Amino acid sequence: MKRRNFTKLVTGLSLAASLMGTSAMAQDDMRIALVAKALGIGFFEAAAEGAQEAAEELGNVELIYTGPTDTTAEGQIEVINSLIAQGVDAIAISANDPDAVAPALERAMQRGIAVISWDSGVAESGRMMHLNPSSNELIGNMIIKLAADNLPDGGQVAILSASATATNQNIWIEEMNKVMGNYPDIEVVATVYGDDLADKSYREAQGLMQSYPDLDAIIAPTSVGIVAAAQAVEDAGKAGEINVTGLGLPSEMAGAIESGASESFAIWNPIDLGYSAVMIAHALATGEATAEPGASISMGRMGEVTLDDTNSGAMADPFVYDSSNIDEFKSIF
Repeated sequence: MKRRNFTKLVTGLSLAASLMGTSAMAQDDMRIALVAKALGIGFFEAAAEGAQEAAEELGNVELIYTGPTDTTAEGQIEVINSLIAQGVDAIAISANDPDAVAPALERAMQRGIAVISWDSGVAESGRMMHLNPSSNELIGNMIIKLAADNLPDGGQVAILSASATATNQNIWIEEMNKVMGNYPDIEVVATVYGDDLADKSYREAQGLMQSYPDLDAIIAPTSVGIVAAAQAVEDAGKAGEINVTGLGLPSEMAGAIESGASESFAIWNPIDLGYSAVMIAHALATGEATAEPGASISMGRMGEVTLDDTNSGAMADPFVYDSSNIDEFKSIF
């Protein structure tokens, strides 16, 4: 799929209206808001492309792609309140804090707005269902395996996460810790947080290298952190010595693979994730589907997602990228 030219939009500005040059849509159009952790992050912009694809496929859907300027719960709450005031039909959010945003989302549901979380979840009281991009267990095992596979004799690894309250990051790290017994020669020496800010993540990676001179790998389960850590490793002249791995975008990590700062990394397709989130939000908002344990909900070309006892479902397994396939994907997302 070729990437479309995509304009980042602020809260309350309709993507459809922007592209069409119109100031309002027909009254019978459904308005679905895709709320990112923050604007300006490549992962969420790619997800927004998939969301727009779903909106066009469904027809009569106005997509609002929005989010705060930084990865804070307070910023997302302002966005949510604005969307409630606009009377949107559905909100699909990747949360910066699962509990802090829940009361605002509860108010949205009380107003008849369908609410789902995707990527980074929301407390059950604040959403109808959650769409995991992959199985949390598989992701947790994957991120440590990516490091361990390149450390046959073991070694020291550190984790550079997003924010300390990011639901998905914390669950993946928890799942990683559950399988650490499978990697007895791997020592996790530290976990630090870059708040999904490039400059802070870069400084945290520098701090890890200074604090742990024998560090062998940095695991960053965040698309912002992994790029920043790879740059820090390159700038320190330690490409090929410290392996940066985790979750990232091929378009942003191709240089790190080429330089040797990263041996491999993994990610699911964010375009497919955004597409699926809008398909599910539309199905719930129209009443075509009901979010309840055991329910199967259509995700269009991505098939169906089946909900567990917490009304959560997983979309796909993570896919590993390395020097053998990076050129094939780096121009896609």
